[in-house]
Amino acid sequence: PTTGVLYKEDNYIIMTTVDKEKYKCILPLVASGNEEEEKDYKGPSPGELLEPLFKQSSCSYRIESYWTYEVCHGKHIRQYHEEKETGQKINIQEYYLGNMMMKNPLSEPGIPTKNIEGQMTPYYPVEMGNGTPCSLRQNRPRSSTVMYICHPEAKHEILSVAEVTTCEYEVVILTPLLCSHPKYRFRASPVNDIFCQSLPGSPLKPHNLEQLEKQQEMLKMPFRRVKEEEMPSTKEEKLSSIHKPMAVGSHQLLTVGTTHISKLTDEQLIKEFLSGSYCFHGGVGWWKYEFCYGKYVHQYHEDKESGKTSVVVGTWSKEEHMEWSRKNAARTFYLREDGTQTVRMVSHFYGNGDVCDLTDKPRQVTVKLKCKESDSPHAVTIYMLEPHSCQYILGVESPVICKILDTADEYGLLSVPS
Repeated sequence: PTTGVLYKEDNYIIMTTVDKEKYKCILPLVASGNEEEEKDYKGPSPGELLEPLFKQSSCSYRIESYWTYEVCHGKHIRQYHEEKETGQKINIQEYYLGNMMMKNPLSEPGIPTKNIEGQMTPYYPVEMGNGTPCSLRQNRPRSSTVMYICHPEAKHEILSVAEVTTCEYEVVILTPLLCSHPKYRFRASPVNDIFCQSLPGSPLKPHNLEQLEKQQEMLKMPFRRVKEEEMPSTKEEKLSSIHKPMAVGSHQLLTVGTTHISKLTDEQLIKEFLSGSYCFHGGVGWWKYEFCYGKYVHQYHEDKESGKTSVVVGTWSKEEHMEWSRKNAARTFYLREDGTQTVRMVSHFYGNGDVCDLTDKPRQVTVKLKCKESDSPHAVTIYMLEPHSCQYILGVESPVICKILDTADEYGLLSVPS
């Protein structure tokens, strides 16, 4: 490479192969060019950059299928659900997850980072205490850490709300205000190449490497033909368990709890999904969720040290669901402008999960399937709510669901579109 910031002519190592071929490999200097900019930064502190939010008494909202979250910056965090009862009386169920800002240390002993969708992201924490007393923790008040993250295109949205331990929460807010501070800019960790040049008397590429590359090329050939015949739509994205940030303009936008599906055609995919053999995975935070239509809902946590912890939240029984749907709306509709109705959401009951310590009864979950249009035809968003102890709501939203909602029968059961 041309020598420059990353490569210095004298920063090299000589490598010798088994066949005694010699190469001079130039190593990158690991320090990135941004460190100078960070050292010289004399601008406002992160707290000062966020001051407009705290001074204007502005609030951000996140609406989920049961709870709505309200973050009034620097003032309070509230989780609430409104129900209109007969006679138009509005019944509000609410909890404060934090009231008033606790004093923040002004000095920066180092900037904390959080793994968001596989990227270590710097954040500015604001502690909020003195929330609604928590009965599960001797009536200690609920508390939250609000994590502010730079995102150039954001409008102070709530990216996620997670209960990290009982009655202690983490709220992630995307804001453009922090982006003028170099230490809070969103940056993917760079991968720097090592370049090797052959020394006199050695081939351009080591003999064994040439052989290996030829073998790999041969191996790929037959597969490539088969795959392209089987899978007509080569444009669709490959299976990717890591969540790639989506490009928005020239900036990167973090997607949340989404999962991408391999190059199956829509029809194949719908059949696989409805037969329960293709399962949706998602969720943000400690717990992840697996939903297999007509089979079960599992909640699991994977850990390098302790392996996989799994909880059965609910299992499918057609009879139990039909019994449930006699008392609950299995379908909700919305009215189009032309007066016709279309299915907006279907709800399915999965009972008979693992027995809950708090209630001594089996866990149960209502799965709410919603249509969610997206640029990525196979994005899936999954979130779990717990309005009552061990009685859950699992929200599942995806463009895949858009194609089958209108097939729902009176029990909300779906079928392959004709």
